[in-house]
Amino acid sequence: MSDLLERLRGRGWRMTAQRRVVAEVLDGDHVHLTADEVHAKAVDRLPEISRATVYNTLGEMVSLGEIIEVTTDRRAKRYDPNAHRPHHHLVCARCGAIRDVHPSGDPLADLPADERFGFTVSGVEVTYRGICPNCAATA
Repeated sequence: MSDLLERLRGRGWRMTAQRRVVAEVLDGDHVHLTADEVHAKAVDRLPEISRATVYNTLGEMVSLGEIIEVTTDRRAKRYDPNAHRPHHHLVCARCGAIRDVHPSGDPLADLPADERFGFTVSGVEVTYRGICPNCAATA
């Protein structure tokens, strides 16, 4: 069973066939699918699943804190099941590929007190940008 399925079951989330398929589609490392990509993969496993069900299920999982919505530039939202391990993202500026990265150190510590403008900072989102090996090879 996937880590996401285990977490959802541990919360007592009612596991319908549709919810299970969406969770299974999101399973894995470096998964950052759009809702439409989740739907297309879910239809392969459960042909009768509707786009609305996928969108609603993704919204519920985000609300539960079991997946993260990732938005890069003006591209579609992507859904990341790696919600419980702090990480940042590495994004290809050409094709939009996203990878989870886990640099050492505390990015919050890199923000000096005089640059916080009195804010109580509760989180950090870092996005590294570059060109992936596939895009670099075709340049």
